[in-house]
Amino acid sequence: MQAPSVGGVMLPRGNGQAVRLSRGASLTDFAEKINANPASLVGVMMNLGEMVTATQSVSDETLKLLADEMNFVLEIVSPEEEDRELLESFDIEFGEDEGGEEALVSRPPVVTVMGHVDHGKTRLLDAIRKTNVIAGEAGGITQHIGAYQVGAEVNGEDRRITFIDTPGHEAFTAMRARGAKSTDIAILVVAANDGVMPQTIEALNHAKAADVPIVVAVNKIDVEGADPTKVRGQLTEFGLVAEEYGGDTMFVDISAKQGLNIEALLEAVVLTADASLDLRANPEQDAQGIAIESHLDRGRGAVATVLVQRGTLRVGDTMVVGDAYGRVRAMLDDKGENVEEAGPSTPVLVLGLTNVPGAGDNFLVVDEDRTARQIAEKRAARERNANFARKGVRFSLENLDEALKAGLVQELNLIIKGDASGSVEALESSLLQLDVGEEVDIRVLHRGVGAVTESDIDLATGSDAIVIGFNVRAAGRAAQMADREGVDVRYYSVIYQAIEEIEAALKGMLKPEYEEVELGTAEIREIFRSSKLGNIAGVLVRSGEVKRNTKARLLRDGKVIAENLNISGLRRFKDDVTEIREGFEGGINLGNFNDIKIDDVIATYEMREKPRG
Repeated sequence: MQAPSVGGVMLPRGNGQAVRLSRGASLTDFAEKINANPASLVGVMMNLGEMVTATQSVSDETLKLLADEMNFVLEIVSPEEEDRELLESFDIEFGEDEGGEEALVSRPPVVTVMGHVDHGKTRLLDAIRKTNVIAGEAGGITQHIGAYQVGAEVNGEDRRITFIDTPGHEAFTAMRARGAKSTDIAILVVAANDGVMPQTIEALNHAKAADVPIVVAVNKIDVEGADPTKVRGQLTEFGLVAEEYGGDTMFVDISAKQGLNIEALLEAVVLTADASLDLRANPEQDAQGIAIESHLDRGRGAVATVLVQRGTLRVGDTMVVGDAYGRVRAMLDDKGENVEEAGPSTPVLVLGLTNVPGAGDNFLVVDEDRTARQIAEKRAARERNANFARKGVRFSLENLDEALKAGLVQELNLIIKGDASGSVEALESSLLQLDVGEEVDIRVLHRGVGAVTESDIDLATGSDAIVIGFNVRAAGRAAQMADREGVDVRYYSVIYQAIEEIEAALKGMLKPEYEEVELGTAEIREIFRSSKLGNIAGVLVRSGEVKRNTKARLLRDGKVIAENLNISGLRRFKDDVTEIREGFEGGINLGNFNDIKIDDVIATYEMREKPRG
């Protein structure tokens, strides 16, 4: 049976036949599957009121509309399935240990710490690691993800435990879920004075969904009102019954602040692993695992913290991580020391990748550089096609409410750039969980690590997206390009603030009163030491003008190093001046702030009242 003809060409009729396509497929891809002419499918779409070219990536909804019209059943292949099929085409099995039982050896347990915000997760990790993570982090929460190993003595035997350090705020549901998937055991932290809270239950559900054993750390036993017995009773309702009550869950009363019973907690983790899990892997095969964190380092390029799950990763191996690949140039352990190889359950920092992979991307070692490049390029193309298939309407956060009321927009497109992939993923998952009713959808078109670039502005221009920079700024000509194209670029240093502003905008509550206006940028060419004034930056003003007594921030390799600085002194040769214009050299004193380096950029700005309407 044939479908009606388009331009005299008869089209095939599906009769309920299934067509499998990946996200962001084009009409040409569809045509190949059903043995039709792509131009004729363009005609069908025109009849349906959609103007689409043959090679353009189109949305799942558009493909479904076409399939329904021609009586085909559309099946969109999931990203995980696509990746499995891609690796199978290279004869690679991911996620399986090679060899039989005799090839497997025991490995350390991998642990994620979960629980309610403010119940002491970061302080517990801090107590275990003996270093302070909290210092220097905006908002007092863990912004970046890492992994490290610690030793524990159990029954006279030295044992190792690997910890994955994930962001602790309750909104990072997806991040915690991802942590649990790469985890053998979850430590659930509950404050003895607060007891079980909503996020405690949420974390518990994630651990149960990932089917991992749980060890409960009852924290803050040293504070007033602490009642560890009450915590045990509360958790019994959720299926966690303490051993002393006849159950099989180990509870350990601790004080992270005082460092009490930390060794007992580590022992409980090892004993739980021995009792509940068969933690073995083949260390002899090609390494496979997961990327925990990644970022762009000025001196070393793209670096990624990876957790080896099976096999042994060695310096010189060719690896592919998500859509990044490269030969392992060097590996550092959690103490910053060079290592030559890393076995199962070992976290290492890897140098030598072509670009920054995403947190949670899987990695594998392959025989040839060419194979790694082909896998990475196909993954990148697949993601790019999926991004191009998403389309929206241009607006900014300020006019979003008007656009919603006028029916001009049904979705908010976002591009997220940050200083580390863990932060980017945490911010993305938080935003995607905002409850904003049925009027509007939130779509993240692209996320990445590093400064906001011209290509990000290009994508935002073409897809009417808002750009969010988290602890990074626009690089090069990207800022001027954003102004010229009318792209709304927002900068944040605290995740909560980004979430609150976008939620407020979606609910029509955003009332901007002031806006930041960039005055000029200056590149540090030389540093002069003064016993009286501290460090003075010898600069060349690159754009605009630098004025005395204005606000400034310091950028290093596109990342914000310091905020809210003051231009307290400005000199041209030996004269004090009030401003230095573009193309001229001079000296800048940033008051008490002295942590400056050559090639740093000083960006000056002022806050101006923004007219409403």
